[in-house]
Amino acid sequence: MSESVRIDLWLWSVRQTKTRSLATSECKAGHVRINGNVAKPSSPVKIGDEVRYRFQGFDRVLQVSALITKRTSATQAQLCYIDKSPHRPKVYVPLFTRERGTGRPTKKERRELDRIRRRDSNYGHIG
Repeated sequence: MSESVRIDLWLWSVRQTKTRSLATSECKAGHVRINGNVAKPSSPVKIGDEVRYRFQGFDRVLQVSALITKRTSATQAQLCYIDKSPHRPKVYVPLFTRERGTGRPTKKERRELDRIRRRDSNYGHIG
């Protein structure tokens, strides 16, 4: 086994991206870092390296524990890295629910819905 693997191939192999071309695109866009340095798709990754990349607006931090070049099962892929990502914050979205079959909302309920949805209830009115 070689001592290093291309970062785009490794990200795809450990199932962090759906396709290798997506991993390449992420590297080219500057969303992937190896030990704090921006990584090109051909950058080598070694055991012990820290890989950071943006995923859905949050940073994923992975420490490389094994090198693989073939995409394997999810359980085998998880053995190839140690996930050191900070926990994502829980987002609380207040929901306004009404009982089914209660008819049209009252003016008060409509204003409450607009407030929750952050809409201006006076939109379209002159005055």
